[in-house]
Amino acid sequence: MHTAAGEVPAIEAAALVRTGALLLDVREDDEWAAGHAPDATHLPMSQLGRGPIPLPPDRLIVCVCHVGARSAAVAAALNDAGWRAVNLTGGMQAWQAAGLPVTHD
Repeated sequence: MHTAAGEVPAIEAAALVRTGALLLDVREDDEWAAGHAPDATHLPMSQLGRGPIPLPPDRLIVCVCHVGARSAAVAAALNDAGWRAVNLTGGMQAWQAAGLPVTHD
């Protein structure tokens, strides 16, 4: 199923994750280590295109980066490749501003 990448605010993204969506953090390793959502899966944008993408084909993917630009590009690419993906508007900045949990490695 091909759909255009949509945008969701942080609170809606968190609700989607609670109901089964996969939160995909596409930031680089140093950004991930500085703080990420506890339930996120980490797959840096720089690693995409280097082989099979290890994402479930049957789950909605909510993409997140720092402010939302890289994750918007990843969400669009995932949609083009057959996944259902949306972008978290405002990225981790919006996630933190909404008071959602953040963990550090």
